[in-house]
Amino acid sequence: MEIIKKYVQQNKERFINELIDLLKIPSVSADSAYSQDVLNTADKVKDFLVKAGCDTVEICETPGYPIVYGEKIIDGKLPTVLVYGHYDVQPADPIELWDSPPFEPVIKKTDIHPDGAIFARGACDDKGQMFMHVKALELMMQTNTLPCNVKFMIEGEEEVGSASLAWFVERNQEKLKNDVILISDTGMISNTQPSITTGLRGLSYVEVEVTGPNRDLHSGLYGGAVANPINILTKMIASLHDENNRITIPGFYDKVEELSREERDEMAKRPFSLDDYKKALDIDEIHGEAGYTTNERNSIRPTLDVNGIWGGYTGEGAKTVIASKAFAKISMRLVPNQDWEEITELFKKHFESIAPKSVKVVVKPHHGGQGYVTPIDSIGYQAAAKAYTDTFGVTPIPVRSGGSIPIVALFEKELKSKTIMMGFGLDSDAIHSPNEHYGIFNYLKGIETIPLFYKYFTEMSS
Repeated sequence: MEIIKKYVQQNKERFINELIDLLKIPSVSADSAYSQDVLNTADKVKDFLVKAGCDTVEICETPGYPIVYGEKIIDGKLPTVLVYGHYDVQPADPIELWDSPPFEPVIKKTDIHPDGAIFARGACDDKGQMFMHVKALELMMQTNTLPCNVKFMIEGEEEVGSASLAWFVERNQEKLKNDVILISDTGMISNTQPSITTGLRGLSYVEVEVTGPNRDLHSGLYGGAVANPINILTKMIASLHDENNRITIPGFYDKVEELSREERDEMAKRPFSLDDYKKALDIDEIHGEAGYTTNERNSIRPTLDVNGIWGGYTGEGAKTVIASKAFAKISMRLVPNQDWEEITELFKKHFESIAPKSVKVVVKPHHGGQGYVTPIDSIGYQAAAKAYTDTFGVTPIPVRSGGSIPIVALFEKELKSKTIMMGFGLDSDAIHSPNEHYGIFNYLKGIETIPLFYKYFTEMSS
């Protein structure tokens, strides 16, 4: 433990500066304008893995962006940990809401991060958390404390659905063979109360298009006589929830897992202040499905949300038109047992059925993934819990996350391995939002904690 702390403190400034260099590259996978930057980031990750001590590192081509693969095999008889992360980031829009440029990282102190936090797109999701694992390998190599084998699989398409990752995993099962998969792309309760994510929601993401007349029309000459696609779309969307905020799609809840009262009571032990929650979001009241708490609504219950809606004239001044088309992007967060492809089909069938004959509706599925639950009695979970307890001095709490990492279920299906999600981010880190950041404390604490996971997992596996 002391040798780990000493190495981190001795190399603290270098660790921070190397992460800042990585964050400067705008690896936005969703926008083709940044395609070269995404490729440059893959090269950068490869270089860092080589320097950290991997014997083999390669850029693996896929139908999309490449996967960076690296390994350090010390003994085939020892356990193997497969580290997954991603080097791509979300778009930075809206740029004007950032206090500093999203790809010019700065360190600022905050109330939650008195030691400072790095503000940049990708700081927490996932470059900062992925890079902890690279630095942890370096630490173990330099201190001669690596107790088992390690493999890295770092992809460049997580923020757009990981389509190429599935292609890669299916074709490289022997290369990726492991005893446990380790991911840091989640969060924890606070810097004084760590937690381990044991469940993830699935995801179904669709885009809808509503078409009325064959061109934009003068709202004075045609208003009231021709269906307005924007009006129709908003009514259709509004009908997707009832007065209790339950989703109205027939069959949507058929396979939803209903947790027992005992399990819900255990979840309720998680420290949570509703007043602080509302204050942080500057809202006067919470909202959601009747009969469930805030933490239950955003973790063990499915949801349906509009992520974007547009149509007609949105420029400066007035233009009195009835738009020919209206669009929306809609995501549904799913719980274990809900199949994302089945839910997508249920949505498509229902949304098309509620459209009036005055418009045409097209539903375009984008991507999705299954939910996931990992058992807390597994060796992997127990090793992670012991590692957190050592570095934080507090036993971590198992929690279910509202987020989705679709590839986790894929890993279990294809690689037959359990995944341990050792996240070090906080809910306040503004991932996917302007002013995303990652605490210096969290970053360095992650580098300290990860080597202990390797130690305990190897010991418990023997």
